[in-house]
Formats: sequence, C-alpha cells, structure tokens
Amino acid sequence: MTTSSSTGVRVRFAPSPTGFLHVGSARTCLYNWLFAKHNNGRLILRIEDTDRERNRDEWDRGIVDSLAWLGLGFDEGPYRQSERSELYRDAIDKNSSASASESGYGTV
Repeated sequence: MTTSSSTGVRVRFAPSPTGFLHVGSARTCLYNWLFAKHNNGRLILRIEDTDRERNRDEWDRGIVDSLAWLGLGFDEGPYRQSERSELYRDAIDKNSSASASESGYGTV
C-alpha cells in the first residue's frame, strides 16, 4: 500500500492468469477495493503474467470479466508485469548506481 496526502491510498490486486479467478482472490480484491474506497483511494489491477508456460489470454480476460461481474472495478490498469520489465530494469539500474556511489567504509 502506498499513501499520499493529496491522492489517498493506492492498493493493488495482482492475480496470476493461470486459471479461473479463485474465490479467495475475489475476497482479497473485495477487501482491497473496500479499503481503497473507504480511504478515498485507488485500486490498481496488476496482472502477474510472468509464468509464460501457464498463462493464457483467456484466463487474463476471465479475471477482468469476473471482477466486473462482481462489481469490483479498478481505477488503474490492468498493468501486465511482462509489459513493464523496462521500467523495472531502469529502476534497478538507478538504484544500483545510487548504491555504488554511496558505498564505502564509514558510510552510514
């Protein structure tokens, strides 16, 4: 969960499209949705599609359709992990550069 005084909370639901939406996953999404709405926040849908062997497009669509049927709309996304690897690589490079410049003896 991320907080910001100007935007409220941001929570995410991150299912893996390897099968139908599980009732436990639906419950988790419901809790996140309720928390976001109660706190004037946003619910983000992030599809964890990094398991290329088991992921299928029909499961991805099924998750989104099931959430819509349950009335659990999301405010951002769906973002797919597989489409965001460049963002993560850039963040790793940035953090690695910052860590390298700050490391050394006597550094706190």
